[in-house]
Amino acid sequence: MLLNLIALICLLGAVGLLGALSACDLKTRLLPNKMVAGFAGLGILFHAATKAHFVNIEGVVIGAALGFLTLYVIRAAANHYYEQDALGLGDVKLMGAAGLWLGPEALMLAMAFGAFAAMIHGLVDGFVTARRNGTRPDFSNLHVPAGPGFAVGIILAGVYKFWSFRLTGT
Repeated sequence: MLLNLIALICLLGAVGLLGALSACDLKTRLLPNKMVAGFAGLGILFHAATKAHFVNIEGVVIGAALGFLTLYVIRAAANHYYEQDALGLGDVKLMGAAGLWLGPEALMLAMAFGAFAAMIHGLVDGFVTARRNGTRPDFSNLHVPAGPGFAVGIILAGVYKFWSFRLTGT
């Protein structure tokens, strides 16, 4: 019972941190290391409390490495292509922490959901900006932070991955 309560607190804390990270990224374009580390730490504690029921230790390690390395390679390619920072290191670290939480399979789902959420965010931002300025939408030079989209993707993949915890506590 105590371990289930700890796991539940970890899940709620993770959602709260993802919300705070999103707000911070929207305001400052930064994802603070301490908050990302807190999110990762809650993931480790969650898996310890659930006795690695949802993701085994190997999946935790592979997921963290895959999340970090995938985004790092995308960041390097985008930065080279655009000749400027196109994706921040905070986003890379966030997806590494997400992989720790989700394991490799659900991490890929989180990335797909996150990219879709970021695309929707960009479209809405482009249309709102155009309406406010009385111009046609221009999507060629949008600067939409990736963190909020990734947070949405992580939460959606987490709901999918941890659904049975919500129903049964394990």
